[in-house]
Amino acid sequence: MAITAAMVKELRESTGAGMMDAKKALVENNGDMEAAVDWLRTKGLAKAAKKSGRTAAEGLVAVVVEGGKGVAVEVNSETDFVAKNSEFQEMVAAIAKAALNADDVEALKAADLGGKTVEATLTDKIATIGENMSLRRLEKLEGETVVSYIHNAATAGMGKIGVLVAMNGGDQAIGKQVAMHIAAVNPAALSEAELDASIVEKEKQVQIDIARESGKPEQVIEKMIEGRMKKFVAESTLLNQQFVVNPDLTVEAAAKEAGATITGFVRVEVGEGIEVEKEDFAAEVAKAAQG
Repeated sequence: MAITAAMVKELRESTGAGMMDAKKALVENNGDMEAAVDWLRTKGLAKAAKKSGRTAAEGLVAVVVEGGKGVAVEVNSETDFVAKNSEFQEMVAAIAKAALNADDVEALKAADLGGKTVEATLTDKIATIGENMSLRRLEKLEGETVVSYIHNAATAGMGKIGVLVAMNGGDQAIGKQVAMHIAAVNPAALSEAELDASIVEKEKQVQIDIARESGKPEQVIEKMIEGRMKKFVAESTLLNQQFVVNPDLTVEAAAKEAGATITGFVRVEVGEGIEVEKEDFAAEVAKAAQG
């Protein structure tokens, strides 16, 4: 029986299986849709799809640096328990290494990982470990020197927060100190020039509204806004922040003392920005009872 694109699409939508898996299931079962679904279930592929609706907000960030290139990859799981699983950690480490040669998440999903794509490897792990997982982010950084740091490390090279710092000059010591600062303070941008204009404008409007509540003259308000915005920029940008290691210096000044110029950074935190639906215990039990 000829396997059509429409048949593959239907099977994919009903099981959540990948395109090649759905096609193979139909070929193996001579186009019989029900038999193809059962075939996918026996392979663990339909089972994996049934978990795809669950929120994966835990997991790990892994960092890898080679020469002047660094990558930070976030792979999510449903629970922190799985993030501590050595099988999961080995997979994340392999994905991070493959990320050195990928331009973005989609390219990384298609990258080879021991004869399978990264995406197929994730699907297999969902089936064997029994939790939804996702490859969420890939961030890259290049520079004369790239230094990495992991905060709350689960094992070597991966943990809850991954940081990369690019710099000219300096050494690993100052790079690691700056990376630790970034992990702790979470700057919005490297410098004022790189701050998102919409964020700056929003903050300015808030400060204008606050200042006008004071009832002071417009020219006084302008001076107030100018000072408050300078403070906002200083607190939001890495180079202008007070260095946590030595608050008497800005990060830029501390780096300069160490003979370094910071040219860029990346900070990736597990689950950042993911909204997790919370249920009370009674609601959870009720849902379980309903199957």
